[in-house]
Amino acid sequence: MADLTTRSLSADDRELFFDVFTAAFLDDSRDSAVERYREIFDPALAHGTFDGDEAIGVAGRFETGITLPGPVQHPVAAITAVGVKPGHRRRGALTSLMRAQLDDLRGNGSGLAALYASEASIYGRFGFGLASYESHLTLPRGAAFLSTVDVDGRRVSEVDRETALEFVHQRYPAVAATRTGWLSRADGSWEVRVIDDRSERGDLGKTRFALHPDGYVIYRPKPNWTNQGPAYHLRVLELVASTPRAYAALWRYLLDFDLVGEVHWGKAAVDEPVVGMLANSRLAERQIIDGLWVRLVDLDHALEARRYSAAVDVVFDVTDSFCPWNAGRWRLTTGADGVASVARTDDPGQIALDVSDLAAAYLGGNTLSGLARSGRVAELAPGALFEASRAFTTDDAPHCPEGF
Repeated sequence: MADLTTRSLSADDRELFFDVFTAAFLDDSRDSAVERYREIFDPALAHGTFDGDEAIGVAGRFETGITLPGPVQHPVAAITAVGVKPGHRRRGALTSLMRAQLDDLRGNGSGLAALYASEASIYGRFGFGLASYESHLTLPRGAAFLSTVDVDGRRVSEVDRETALEFVHQRYPAVAATRTGWLSRADGSWEVRVIDDRSERGDLGKTRFALHPDGYVIYRPKPNWTNQGPAYHLRVLELVASTPRAYAALWRYLLDFDLVGEVHWGKAAVDEPVVGMLANSRLAERQIIDGLWVRLVDLDHALEARRYSAAVDVVFDVTDSFCPWNAGRWRLTTGADGVASVARTDDPGQIALDVSDLAAAYLGGNTLSGLARSGRVAELAPGALFEASRAFTTDDAPHCPEGF
C-alpha cells in the first residue's frame, strides 16, 4: 500500500474515472456507461487511487436525501461506482478509497453514508451494515385478489414520457417522505438510475409509463412467444401509489395486461402489500436479497437524526476500527415523542456491539435482538437489549426502490 496514492479527482479526470470503473467491472460498454452516469458523476465528490501515474481504483458519491424512521428526511452520501482494476487488487486500493470517502464525510452534518455492495463480504470491514433487504418478486398474469381488496376504479392510462415525468415529479416526493429508505430526487440523476432505456441490455422494450390519479407505474416489456401463444414479461421499474386503493389499481393494470405471462419487479419491498392482496399467496415467487448497506459516519449525529418507536435510556459500548472517532460508550436517550439525544458517557456499557451492527439495525431492517441471537450483539445489563431493540423497530420494512 505504501506505493499507492489516493487523491480527490477533478473535472479533468472524468474520462479517467470511467476508464477505471468500466475496467473494474469488466464492462465493455464504456460509452453507454459514461452517458448513463454523466448526470450523477461529480468529480468534486470522487477519489482515485494511483500506482505511480496509473489510475487503478475509483470511488464516487452523490449527495441526496433519505427517509429515516420517523419518518424524517435527512441528508445521505450515496457512495457509488467503487472499483479497482484487475491486477491491482489485494493491495489496499479499496481501503484507501474508503478511507478518503469517509474522512471527507466526517463532520459534514449528515453523519450517514449508504451504498449497494457488489459482493456482500466487502464492506463490513469498513463499518457498513446491511440495513435493508429487497425482493425479486414475480407474479403470474391474472393472479386474483381477495374479494375484500378495494381496488380504485378510476382509469389507469398509458402516457408519453414527458407527461409522465411531470406527474412523477409532483407525485413521488410526498410518497417518498413516508417510506423509510426512499431517496429524495432534487435533480435528474434518478432518471438515469431508474428509467434509462440503456440501463439494461437485451431484448427489453422501451420504458413505458402508466398513470393513475393517485400513483404511477414505470415498466418495460419483454416480448416472449411460446407454442401456446404470447407470454410477455413485464419488468416493473417503479410503482408508486399514495393510497392502498391506487396501489391495488396499478397492480390490477399490470396483472390483467393482454399478451403477458408474468410481471417481475426486481426491487420490491420484502413486505410488498400486493402479496397480502392475493387470493393465493403462493402465486408470488420471491427471492430476498440484500439492499442498502449503511455507514454511521458520525455516530451521534446519525442516531439523533431518526425517530424511535419507544422511550429508551441505554448505553452502547461501540467498537469501530475503521472510524475510531465513533468507538467508545454512548448513551442514547429517547422520549415518548421518539426524539433522541446521544452523548458520550463514562457509565458502564449495557449493550456491546460493532458500529456495523448498529448500522444494520439503524433503518429497522434488522432487530438488535435478532443480531444478538446471531452472536453479533452482547447484552451486558439485563433488560437493556429488549428495550433498545423495541425502540429501533419500525412499522414497515425499510426499502430503497432504486439503485445507484
